[in-house]
Amino acid sequence: MKFSTMSVLVGILLGAALIGGCITTTPPETTTGEVALLYTSVGQMPQLLATDQIDGYMAWQPFVAVGKVTGMGTIVSYSQDLPPRPVWEDHSCDSLVARNVVVDANPVLADSLAMVLIHATDYTRENPDAAAAASAEWIFGSSDLTFGNITVSPLDVERASIPTIKFVNEPSEQWMASNDLFIDALTEIQYLQGTLANASQAERNNLLYNFGPYENAKANIKDGKKPLPTGGTGKITIGYLLSDHDAPLFVAIKEWQYYNDNFGIALRPSEETEGKVENAELVVNGQKIADVQLVKGESGAQLMTLMASNAIDFAVAGTPPTITAIDKGTPIRILFPLHTEGSGLVVTKDAQLKENDWEGFITWVKSAGRPVKIAVAPKGSIQDVQLRYALEQSGLVVNEAK
Repeated sequence: MKFSTMSVLVGILLGAALIGGCITTTPPETTTGEVALLYTSVGQMPQLLATDQIDGYMAWQPFVAVGKVTGMGTIVSYSQDLPPRPVWEDHSCDSLVARNVVVDANPVLADSLAMVLIHATDYTRENPDAAAAASAEWIFGSSDLTFGNITVSPLDVERASIPTIKFVNEPSEQWMASNDLFIDALTEIQYLQGTLANASQAERNNLLYNFGPYENAKANIKDGKKPLPTGGTGKITIGYLLSDHDAPLFVAIKEWQYYNDNFGIALRPSEETEGKVENAELVVNGQKIADVQLVKGESGAQLMTLMASNAIDFAVAGTPPTITAIDKGTPIRILFPLHTEGSGLVVTKDAQLKENDWEGFITWVKSAGRPVKIAVAPKGSIQDVQLRYALEQSGLVVNEAK
């Protein structure tokens, strides 16, 4: 059976509405397998799997890699491979987002931050071992990870995780189209009812994007320019999540000396410390142009709430919560992507499945004789939407775990 991209995404988001109790449906009579979705925080999922409280989980990296490196799970599908392919290839995920008033008032500062993150994204892609080391230190610290009776090194986890994420900055037509289709589907089921719901393509692009800092930064990098803002030193706040989807931000700070020496621009930590950094300085040609506060968030939705209340100026956040916030009138825009893809489905090793074997997973679920419990990120997250639709398209009954 063939699916149009729009009908696929409408189906996906109808599935998201189903789990919210908005729509009722009757499962197809031919279905013999059932999956019970357990909504919980991603950080808890490996421990739940290790203690046999769940049969698997759908999460973002590096928690997908945790299942593989510990040996307690098998990755049966990365997010871009979920059916129906190729709908999710290069799917949009985390981007640099900014409050409009901050960029308008501090354009050169915004351009400088963009320059640092573009350099850091290139470095992350070209030096995966260094990116893995920076991410492991920032996310997990120096201690080993323990899940039940299994202990692994954070560095081993990150070395398995980083290569599965596509670190890119270009706001390509394909990347923009993935956001457009997501908005169209949400609008069609009346999930978006604000500024984006009836916007024309031109209006939509104006509401969603400000590529000025990206374009200026790329031009400055090409020409070897490092413009300094006029006036006094400013202060900015950047929100982020504890995920290696944010690796370019971690690398920019942990490897600041490299960028300072090679490009004359850097995010220098205010003091050298292991693990997470809370305060840094944006430095151009040896001159501090802004104090930077790093704010750890618990979810993309929470970061959007902080932006709406003016508590943070920039954020590395997923496009779905960003789109929802813009639709509700939050005065923010997406500046450019930091990566695509980077999520996956892990199931218990007891299933005895091969890696990247979705069909084997479906057969296992249908033969289980009970609902298979899969933990997933909060309702409406991209992981939730992707998994639910893939399961339903594969002929399974999908319910919420009690």
